[in-house]
Amino acid sequence: MLIGVPTEVKNREYRVGLVPASVSELTHRGHHVLVQSGAGEGIGISNQEYIDAGADIADDAETVFAKAEMIIKVKEPQAEECKRLREGQVLFTYLHLAPDPQQANLLKESGCTAIAYETVTSDRGGLPLLSPMSEVAGRLSIQKGAQCLEKALGGIGILLGGVPGVAPGNVVVVGGGVVGTNAVRMAMGKEAHVTVLDKSLDRLKELDLQFGAKLNTIYSTRGTIEEYVMDADLVVGAVLVPGAAAPKLVSREMVSKMRPGSVMVDVAIDQGGCFETSRPTTHAEPTYEVDGVVHYCVTNMPGSVPRTATFALNNATMPFVLNLANKGPKQAMLADPHLLNGLNVHRGRITHAAVGEGLGETYLSAREALLA
Repeated sequence: MLIGVPTEVKNREYRVGLVPASVSELTHRGHHVLVQSGAGEGIGISNQEYIDAGADIADDAETVFAKAEMIIKVKEPQAEECKRLREGQVLFTYLHLAPDPQQANLLKESGCTAIAYETVTSDRGGLPLLSPMSEVAGRLSIQKGAQCLEKALGGIGILLGGVPGVAPGNVVVVGGGVVGTNAVRMAMGKEAHVTVLDKSLDRLKELDLQFGAKLNTIYSTRGTIEEYVMDADLVVGAVLVPGAAAPKLVSREMVSKMRPGSVMVDVAIDQGGCFETSRPTTHAEPTYEVDGVVHYCVTNMPGSVPRTATFALNNATMPFVLNLANKGPKQAMLADPHLLNGLNVHRGRITHAAVGEGLGETYLSAREALLA
């Protein structure tokens, strides 16, 4: 199979779909890899390193899209990239389609087969290709939130860990999954006072056992969210419904009652955000204020640490890329129900229930779509 790796074009996105070690795995098995010139420069990987791994170098994205049977990316294709896709071509990347009807329509119009990292599942019921970036984003949420609390960046001027004689900052994490757990870990490492809210008692018990009495675990209801958010210096939105738009758990009214200079980091923004006041931002302009509360809602947070994020992502995606290349996309998905769950669009049809519901569109099951 001829596999293409274009340079990412989203604002300040430096990650790359395949690293040289992944290219080597593919070429060793007889596949061909075409990498756009400069695709790895943002994380310190040269064209020569790709060549040494067995890849060919293309001068531009048009060549990569025109020649490749399967495109491996990181972020959702931008409009100009969607228009380069063609019928029968496979796209394997993050898509986050539920809150993005424009992208969904462009993918349907292209006739391509679009497989989303974020809806591929595992035997344990997890999301193995979302998890690495969730780990990165969860840890970054505290790092970025702590920076935004600095006065020069619009915050009230709080050091999360405090100092002797001065109380630490209050961090509230809404959601105890992978993002939330990593946010909790980083916040506790900074010696902040940390509360996590989740609607699963089993998950709260697991977090209590993992972090001990220093972590405040609270069952999530509208009332408890309002109570703890109002007293927070930093709120992290860490809620995910696989493939679907994120629920709006923090209302504008709650935000209006928060202290001016407090900070909200919405890690769920790729799926539309879990704060009512959230709107997507970029690394170039990452924050804005609502009622004096600083909002950080960058849609590709892990892109700010692209080298770490790229290698972490490749570790997770490589087995699936090999499976798709070795067996062909149709047979690979029909033989693996977890990879099949990643199919979001096929030949002009939405093929994932949560995505269809999020877009308000009818959908065809992934298996039916492939066998049609």
